[in-house]
Amino acid sequence: MADTTPNYKQDIDHVTTLCQMNGNNWQSINPEYAARMKMQNRFKTGLDIAKYTADIMRADMGNYDADTSKYTQSLGCWHGFIGQQKMISIKKHFENTDRRYLYLSGWMVAALRSEFGPLPDQSMHEKTSVAGLIEELYTFLRQADARELGGFFRELDTAKAANDTAETTKVQDKIDNYVTHVVPIIADIDAGFGNAEATYLMAKQMIEAGACCIQIENQVSDEKQCGHQDGKVTVPHEDFLAKINAVRYAFLELGVDNGVIVARTDSLGAGLTKQIAVTKESGDLGDQYNAFLDCDEVSADELGNGDVVIKQDGKLVRPKRLASNLYQFKKGTGEARCVLDCITSLQNGADLLWIETEKPHVGQIGAMVNAIREVVPNAKLVYNNSPSFNWTLNFRQQIFDAMVEEGKDVSAYQRDSLMSEQYDDSELSQLADEKIRNFQADAAKEAGIFHHLITLPTYHTAALSTDNLAKGYFGDEGMLAYVQGVQRKEIRQGIACVKHQNMAGSDMGDDHKEYFAGEAALKASGKDNTMNQF
Repeated sequence: MADTTPNYKQDIDHVTTLCQMNGNNWQSINPEYAARMKMQNRFKTGLDIAKYTADIMRADMGNYDADTSKYTQSLGCWHGFIGQQKMISIKKHFENTDRRYLYLSGWMVAALRSEFGPLPDQSMHEKTSVAGLIEELYTFLRQADARELGGFFRELDTAKAANDTAETTKVQDKIDNYVTHVVPIIADIDAGFGNAEATYLMAKQMIEAGACCIQIENQVSDEKQCGHQDGKVTVPHEDFLAKINAVRYAFLELGVDNGVIVARTDSLGAGLTKQIAVTKESGDLGDQYNAFLDCDEVSADELGNGDVVIKQDGKLVRPKRLASNLYQFKKGTGEARCVLDCITSLQNGADLLWIETEKPHVGQIGAMVNAIREVVPNAKLVYNNSPSFNWTLNFRQQIFDAMVEEGKDVSAYQRDSLMSEQYDDSELSQLADEKIRNFQADAAKEAGIFHHLITLPTYHTAALSTDNLAKGYFGDEGMLAYVQGVQRKEIRQGIACVKHQNMAGSDMGDDHKEYFAGEAALKASGKDNTMNQF
């Protein structure tokens, strides 16, 4: 793959040579300005990004295999600005972006990005909106690079103008060792939005936009439901594996040899299938899938009009078919189906697993992972730390149950009412909060979870912060609600967006005006710019 690592001095030298070759025709071109613009646009295409981030993700997967404390994390985004601000914040607080990604949630695309307006998570939104969001996210991340580097270049010019050698060296070091905001995105392709060919075409578009990692689930495309809702319908393994193959071919066609595929199983909460799997011999994959069907043994005389029957273990059986023309699985088979899904996916092209669960419980997840690892020892998971879970209630109940098992007195608590504020300062709640705090590290160690994500965090934070602002602003606080609750905190916490003109690219525009027009440039950053108040 092409090396995208910038070299400031080499780029200056290269443009200097070009200017000399072109003589007076290029006399107004400043080689250092050209080198700066090149460095500010390190990634020229989405494929450059996909190749670069795939290498990062593969290296992180290897590091996790060697040390489970090196798990990775991400937060879901529904707009480029949201993703940009996350990475700016991460760099500000941690100085690097190591093991920190972005997640693109199909749920948020449906709810917030569709031209139809808010939609449920049922693959009804436009196919192109997913790739469009990937491109938008990387546009904003690249702009964050350009903006920050522009500030360093201005610092460099100031240091040089003051003949401050020490400061010049310091700033030049920041430029030479610059850490990009561009990180891997795990992108949700739902159930593939159609057949395997549709999956391939959509995967190509997503990869061309910059996706190095695509997550696909084993639900029926036209029956797709949110993983935390009822009515989920899965497909036979062969159908799902064809879509995994389609995604891999898309990666290979576009030269992203290290592309990562996350195979998601919704079988734990899916009690239905649309198809009876094709089987050629006892024990094959189709036969294993059909073995989970809820069937009644019948004789030929008992068959009704339109009944479907299959042969299992030498017996004639009738799968239970609903009025919806769907077939149901046997109760209590969800975990076994998940294990089979995961093993089959890893043996046929997937790199990581996603098991959609109904609660965050390390023991439950770990039991399934242990069964999977008996066949595929290095199996790793991506896990949805979902806002659909009531984390407070779940973990307080887990602690309550553990206390009961240990014979401790729990008479001060009502198990079904543990969400109540009256318990917030109790020993039980403190233990639960500590368990929540350590959940990701514990699950990485005990349940094989390589990547932890929250699908919809900014959906909820936007709603919460807007509610607080609206309540105060339209109430008795008036303008103080904004000043005290937003701007004053931005200033004191060093939030870059307090200088919103700079964030939108005003200073970069001034730089370019100067590059292009010299002293004749009409710049916005003069003494009358109110941004100077910050």
